[in-house]
Amino acid sequence: MRIVILDGSAANPGDINWDEISSLGDLTVYDVTPQELLLQRAVDAQIAITNKTVFDRDTINALPELRYIGVLATGYNVVDTKAAAERGIVVTNIPEYSTYATMQHTIALLLELTNRTALHSNAVRDGEWVRSEQFCFWKEPLTELWNKTAAVVGFGRIGRRVAATLSALGMNVVIVPHRLPAGDIGYPAMALEDALKIADVVTLHCPLTPETTGLINSRTLSLMKDGSLLINAARGPLIVESDVRDALVSGRLAGFAADVVSVEPMLPDNPLLDAPNCIITPHTAWAPKETRERLISAAAENIRAFLSGAPVNKVN
Repeated sequence: MRIVILDGSAANPGDINWDEISSLGDLTVYDVTPQELLLQRAVDAQIAITNKTVFDRDTINALPELRYIGVLATGYNVVDTKAAAERGIVVTNIPEYSTYATMQHTIALLLELTNRTALHSNAVRDGEWVRSEQFCFWKEPLTELWNKTAAVVGFGRIGRRVAATLSALGMNVVIVPHRLPAGDIGYPAMALEDALKIADVVTLHCPLTPETTGLINSRTLSLMKDGSLLINAARGPLIVESDVRDALVSGRLAGFAADVVSVEPMLPDNPLLDAPNCIITPHTAWAPKETRERLISAAAENIRAFLSGAPVNKVN
């Protein structure tokens, strides 16, 4: 059984190993695979592992040996799952490996917007505290989160953890669920438009679908309170980036923080690159070593299940 990993350096830049997967077949690992080399590298593989390398219909149909595509991520929009199903190719994802890490990163982005720790640490290093006449100083207004309202858009595993943490910070949490869960969910559920009108903080955790693409745009931003904060640790295309920039420039948004953008790596003309009151991290919410080790173990378990004839985490 030949296994090929097409863009392995994102999950494993060299600080962990592929042993669990290599024990399951003849493994070849490529750090990065340009799209034009995909067919050449996967031509005789029965199992292909991808993170962001795209498997479109033409690619899938050009790989006659392929039987399984494993996505090293929760989102699987890089694979044409319908085309794979037509060929009898199983596609799997890894649904929960980064729940805690993404929650942690979301809260870190929020606290950076409200506490400005990097700004003030840099000011101290520049000698401003040494020169200060008072025992304290702040360069920008700081924000207390207690008793403010947070709208959590999307209430899957990550959204649930984020909601619980925001509640622990003393915030009043409302949720905008992609699908309303059964039973008592512990928080008021609202339509997006209603939640945006009352929220001081809006944080996005919904999947990227045709319905959610561009969810935050000039119209929905106009519903938000002046001076509110927006966080996106889900998928870049959930927002219209030029509209978010306009809202930052106008002051409708007091701050925006994201771990994702519409095209990654970020393009030099992305309108958020030099936007005011904007914090962007390079898609690192999933990147703690412990999280990536869990990812690779889960990928190996997905392959084992497929080889046994009982695939798990199948998305097609």
